[in-house]
Amino acid sequence: MGFWQHAQDDPGYVAIVDPDGTEYTAGEVLARANQLSHALRALGLRPGDAVAAVLPNGVHPFTVYLAALQTGLYYVPINYRLSAPEIAYILEDSEAKAFVSHERFAALVSAAADEAKIPADARLAHGTIPGFGSFAELVDAQPTTLPEARATGAAMHYTSGTTGKPKGVKRALAEIDPDVTAELFTFLLQLFGIMPGHGEVHLSTSPNYHTAVTTFAGNALHMKHTVVCMDKWDPEETLRLIERYGCSHTHMVPTQFIRMLQLPDEVKQKYDVSAMKWAIHAAAPCPVDTKRRMLEWWGPVIWEYYAATEGGGTLAPPDEWLKYPGTVGRVWPNSELKITDDDGNAMPTGAPGTVWMRMGAGRSFEYKGDDEKTKKSHDDEGFFTVGDIGFLNDDGYLFLCDRKSDMIIAGGINIYPAEIEGCIQEHPQVADIAVFGIPDAEMGEQIKAVVQPLPGVAGDDAFRASIMEHVQGRLGKYKWPRSIDFMDELPREPTGKLLKRTLRDPYWEGHDRAI
Repeated sequence: MGFWQHAQDDPGYVAIVDPDGTEYTAGEVLARANQLSHALRALGLRPGDAVAAVLPNGVHPFTVYLAALQTGLYYVPINYRLSAPEIAYILEDSEAKAFVSHERFAALVSAAADEAKIPADARLAHGTIPGFGSFAELVDAQPTTLPEARATGAAMHYTSGTTGKPKGVKRALAEIDPDVTAELFTFLLQLFGIMPGHGEVHLSTSPNYHTAVTTFAGNALHMKHTVVCMDKWDPEETLRLIERYGCSHTHMVPTQFIRMLQLPDEVKQKYDVSAMKWAIHAAAPCPVDTKRRMLEWWGPVIWEYYAATEGGGTLAPPDEWLKYPGTVGRVWPNSELKITDDDGNAMPTGAPGTVWMRMGAGRSFEYKGDDEKTKKSHDDEGFFTVGDIGFLNDDGYLFLCDRKSDMIIAGGINIYPAEIEGCIQEHPQVADIAVFGIPDAEMGEQIKAVVQPLPGVAGDDAFRASIMEHVQGRLGKYKWPRSIDFMDELPREPTGKLLKRTLRDPYWEGHDRAI
């Protein structure tokens, strides 16, 4: 069963804790989601339409999510860090028939809604936004009962756009009861051993527009778990919340591990994190040393998986990762995996190639409005790829090398930045690292590293020399950076995704990329 049924059966349990500590019971969340469901129908939205949202973390985005999923709508959460034209593009591309936002983003979303020509009566604001109607006034007038003729909806997330305009990952709507659909989708959390039932608590650490939040926090609601929301991520606050609410599972990215490990020992020892059973991570490569240190600190609760907005995937339980350090695991029971060369031929064990995945027998998604990209991402057997390079070992464990678009080709040799980043990240004075290729007249590309030093560490020639000494003996000479720059903070999404294109593109103006 899904959240709606849990909330009817037991309306008194705490379903959501807002970042300010406000607790919402399941009955309260259900009532508001039902009211919004009726309101969206009153605005004329019908199954297959989209409702978009730019909202801070907390109860508000979950209300839209739950309303859309029981009225046959596509829920489109939008990154509030985008510009107004970028948000307008997603509103137009998704063909959003309603747009919900918060006064925190008033100037941004007002301009975006105007540019996308969203009708005034379809703009709903929490608080005051110029050109938007009141969410509360519209929704308060609606009944709190379940809507009639409930229909299954779905989330439609937009890819990050790091290699071009973002595209909506759209799946066909299931023609079954929403509670049944919700129960089916909880299979992912159950792969980790997380089971339905009151008592578990999920800590949501990332912005709600990220696919993993919808997947893990949304499905936690459907499993009758409490979801504790963070607004702006902070390493010590994470530890405090785990202790305060007894958080038993969370979804994180390696950058968050790194920054928690950098806390002073007295801070780390101050909090009891023993309630945590599943600290699940993905989205970016995790340095081996970082993961070992997390396992030493939190115990055998660090789980890894490989997947994308488009689907997945593989799973690496703690004990299996310790047996094969660096792996992202073996394929899910309901998925398939293969590694091929550029011509589609299967690669032998241990040889890197393009990673392809398949869930079910055929194509499971499309990129909305982009048939060409959809076709290029799939093969004739229904497998899809997001352009990652990896290899399988003899026991079927997947190891990722890098994203194909990030690969450096120097003198005809393929070099994977992720390996170099993992090595430099292990330097005790490095807070963050990005490695990418820049033009080189002789070799085609050369390796550049951009380092974010720890607070108090000077980005000077002595630090450069220390980094180069660190990589010697750990990496082959052809993988050593030719130049190292320093930044106070690298450009990352709150989800941990490194915006490498922002760093790399200025070097390539007037040049053709080698790949």
